[in-house]
Amino acid sequence: MSSDLAQTHIDNPDKIKKLYNRTLLIVVISQMFGGAGLAAGVTVGALLAEQMLGTNAFAGLPTALFTLGSAGAALVVGRLSNRLGRRAGLTAGFITGGLGAIGVVLAAVLNSVFLLFAALLIYGAGTASNLQARYAGTDLATSKQRATAVSIALVSTTFGAVAGPNLVGVMGDFALSVGIPSLAGPFILAAAAYILAGAVLFILLRPDPFVIARMIEAARQESGDNGNVETTGHQENKRGIILGATIMVLTQIVMVAIMTMTPVHMRHHGHGLDAVGLVIGFHIGAMYLPSLVTGILVDKLGRVTMAVASGVTLLLAGLTAAMAPGDSMILLVVALSLLGLGWNFGLISGTALIVDSTDISTRAKMQGSVDVLIALSGASGGALSGMVVAGSSFEMLSLTGGVLSLLLIPVVVWSVSNKNRD
Repeated sequence: MSSDLAQTHIDNPDKIKKLYNRTLLIVVISQMFGGAGLAAGVTVGALLAEQMLGTNAFAGLPTALFTLGSAGAALVVGRLSNRLGRRAGLTAGFITGGLGAIGVVLAAVLNSVFLLFAALLIYGAGTASNLQARYAGTDLATSKQRATAVSIALVSTTFGAVAGPNLVGVMGDFALSVGIPSLAGPFILAAAAYILAGAVLFILLRPDPFVIARMIEAARQESGDNGNVETTGHQENKRGIILGATIMVLTQIVMVAIMTMTPVHMRHHGHGLDAVGLVIGFHIGAMYLPSLVTGILVDKLGRVTMAVASGVTLLLAGLTAAMAPGDSMILLVVALSLLGLGWNFGLISGTALIVDSTDISTRAKMQGSVDVLIALSGASGGALSGMVVAGSSFEMLSLTGGVLSLLLIPVVVWSVSNKNRD
């Protein structure tokens, strides 16, 4: 029956196109919920830790913990997806993330730092799933559609991700009304959002695009026929994998480090939670909303060109954040928007390189492994950011992050020169 299903798709390119479009629609719906879940930890995680610990030296720990948790989850979700399909892997990740968010709420109620840290690790599974969902749309995409497919998944995250920070005040009031600390309110929203994202994928993602793509490739190899549509499998290119991973790792370190300490920096300059939510909302909007245009640019101008654009944009973000007065909402919005945009350029160009450079038989597993590196780099950026600010200043952190992003340019030059030499 499996081979018949694969052959049906091979013989009918329109059927593949319909499944590709349907998959993108389902991913869009799930990502709307997933984005709302992601925003809670980004917006109030550091503030909750600062409140419970009584110091800002470890305010970066929540981001470090849920990104560390997302690293372990990325490995599991990637391997589960490779074995059973995207539906199983992504559903498990989102549901686990929802349970972690519930744990954060309980930790706030009980004022338990130990439970908070453990719950944040589990909450990270939602972050991993939210990120890996971008790959689901590429399984049946042609090489000229891959960056665009990634961008559609990312731009749909915008709706929840921007709404989440702007609901901080509302969810805080709701939490207080039921006897829960206000900073835990956004995690109530995160729990519901992640569980709903998992439910959408579990119910609707049938047939599984990764399973179909793998069956199609196996059937083609067996028959020696490439069929009527472009093949989804190709030889592994290690240099492309290294380049794509490096681009995403560097952009993740810079973005997470500056983003994590921005709410703490703003609170110290007298900004309220609504103002923090507004700035983070612009930041997350810039992370995801430009994706449709970015995807087209990556497919048209090339992966390498947009990777260089990522480094330059992140440098401008770091310089703007370093020079912005602490009481200037406008400059903080500009800085964090540039930070999100630079990350967007790096993520989509790096993701497209990974998909281009992997074989279908091990693609999901490799994607999960790369996302582990991305998550670990984010955890490092989050953990070190609080220490850097405590030891120097937010301005020094921003400046260092901006300069670090310039490493993208020599990495890209190295890759291109080696490719030309070959």
